[in-house]
Amino acid sequence: MQALIENGNFLSLSRRSPETFSNSTEFTLNNGTHVEISAPGIISFFPKRNADKVKQIVLSCGVHGNETAPIEICDELVQKILKGELVLAHNVLFLFGNLPAMDIAERFVEENMNRLFSGAHSQGEGLINQERVRAKQLEDAVAGFYARGEGTRYHYDLHTAIRASKNEKFAVYPFLHERKHSKGQLAFLAACGVRTILLSESATTTFSYYSSYQHNAHAFTVELGKVRPFGENDMSRFADAKKAITSLISQDDFTPEIDTETLDIYRVNQVINRHEEDFQLHFDDDTPNFMDYAKGTILASEAGAEYVAQQDGEAIVFPNAKVAIGQRALLTVVPTTLDDLDV
Repeated sequence: MQALIENGNFLSLSRRSPETFSNSTEFTLNNGTHVEISAPGIISFFPKRNADKVKQIVLSCGVHGNETAPIEICDELVQKILKGELVLAHNVLFLFGNLPAMDIAERFVEENMNRLFSGAHSQGEGLINQERVRAKQLEDAVAGFYARGEGTRYHYDLHTAIRASKNEKFAVYPFLHERKHSKGQLAFLAACGVRTILLSESATTTFSYYSSYQHNAHAFTVELGKVRPFGENDMSRFADAKKAITSLISQDDFTPEIDTETLDIYRVNQVINRHEEDFQLHFDDDTPNFMDYAKGTILASEAGAEYVAQQDGEAIVFPNAKVAIGQRALLTVVPTTLDDLDV
């Protein structure tokens, strides 16, 4: 553990020598921060602070193994914390999701992990592959972490998108059921450079929805840009996000301001799933997220069905014709407003 503290190479060890963390371990840094490692890629920090002021913050990345920029950001933060270069003000759990997929530079090995939360990992055939086992392990880590403290709960699941976007950075705000959307959270996302917000209007099996619904956390799927291989990211494009996240975990109360009129807010209009082998999208593979279409434009088709834009200006998000049968192949979104916000 002394070498880990000196080098901060938690992610590297998790990927290259996972047996190092086959048993849970814990230790305390010189600055009093208590560290717990429950498994490869799962590390939590508990600074020595006044408990009633401490937030419970989860930062996850690598749920898709080829989405490298958030992995590199979290890796750098963990290194700095372990080496004592960054002192935390709040409890923080870092989750590096799909370690084997990182090693092969793919979204996943067998199954899309971000469709396996809220218990989906154990449905059907059950825990039959490593993505399902890992999704349950990540859920358990979040539940255990939140149970450790009473502070406000947060979860930012950091991603990059398969394709380019007209709005480079955007966040998916999970369906809140009866809860109000948070103006403070919109301000934090804006500080990260994320000024486009997509409001989900139904329950899903994503990681952020799990934390939002099961644990009453402020939770988001945050898309910070486009997928690039390790080492090929222009990290200057992520500077705002890294700065805001650093401020969030190291300052007593990081509270940026926002004029919500400056944000682009969308709501989901259609969730289009792939049902047939011949499912196809009716736009080019390099068409960016948030490209909008006129009412009546055919967006996708498969045997027995055509899917069209229902409104003028309806835009596409997360198109992927190659998803497994039964999974979401496309979202369409339309502009909306947020008028009734929680502070």
